[in-house]
Amino acid sequence: MAFLKKIWSWTLTLVTAFVLACLIGIFIIQPYKVEGHSMDPTLRDGQRIYVSKLSHTFHYLPDYGDIVIIDSRVSRERTFLDDILENPMIRLFYPAADDGIFYVKRVIGKPGDTIEFKNHTVYRNGEPVVEPYLKEMMAFQSDRTWKVPENHIFVLGDNRNHSEDSRYIGYIPLGHVLGIKVFP
Repeated sequence: MAFLKKIWSWTLTLVTAFVLACLIGIFIIQPYKVEGHSMDPTLRDGQRIYVSKLSHTFHYLPDYGDIVIIDSRVSRERTFLDDILENPMIRLFYPAADDGIFYVKRVIGKPGDTIEFKNHTVYRNGEPVVEPYLKEMMAFQSDRTWKVPENHIFVLGDNRNHSEDSRYIGYIPLGHVLGIKVFP
């Protein structure tokens, strides 16, 4: 009988730890691995970062310059089930087939902002954005003007010449902003 109590105690402890780890990963903080070179030189390919999930949990707007994790599938609605199934603890038992959908980018525009690309520089609301973190001069130029809609942001990679970002995938719904980088 003592042996069964010991097994039950260990099982309960492990289940409690698993549930707590899942809840922390869904709502508070979660690790991500940078894939690719779109954020060079700020972040390296393969680098581990930790993101605060509080902005996603409480639906608040990230600040200009924040590095965010986004779900690049902007044409589909995200659900709470996505948050559960994308948790690293759940992925141990339910491997995801959707690798490569999470992008690490920098917030350039918020709702109501006008974004333009002139003279190899990003302009926000008619003013050049000071960006000391860029890898190299941006080759991209466009006559187009982007007006960021409500409940969306505009993101770019720091390695502008090698980044799939809002210039190509469009505005990012706030529900697709999964977290803000906190460290390292």
